[in-house]
Amino acid sequence: MAPEPRGPPDAPGATVFIGLKPTMTYVFQVVTQLNSGAGPVVVKARGNAIGKAVDVVEVVRRRFLEGQVELGPIAIGTERLVNRDGRDANVSSIAIPLTLTGPPPPAAGASPGDG
Repeated sequence: MAPEPRGPPDAPGATVFIGLKPTMTYVFQVVTQLNSGAGPVVVKARGNAIGKAVDVVEVVRRRFLEGQVELGPIAIGTERLVNRDGRDANVSSIAIPLTLTGPPPPAAGASPGDG
């Protein structure tokens, strides 16, 4: 069984939609949502923003909340949109759920043998 996510029970979660802003803007949004106990935070993107969504998730997992975040089932798909010319267009999409799973690791320099 997966570890219980941290935060209030029945928390609705949050969604962060990736767009044209810098990557770190979205990283801070995700970290803030996770630390506020928002339940699972889903990072969503379409088209050319998919690469940035993966970058956001990796920065959160490997730099800001290392060892504290668990990925949920990643959903990929195709959405049918009407483009500027009025024609139907297929656009790829991705949704990456993140859940905060454990307490933060001890701060650097605060290990138990340093006395």
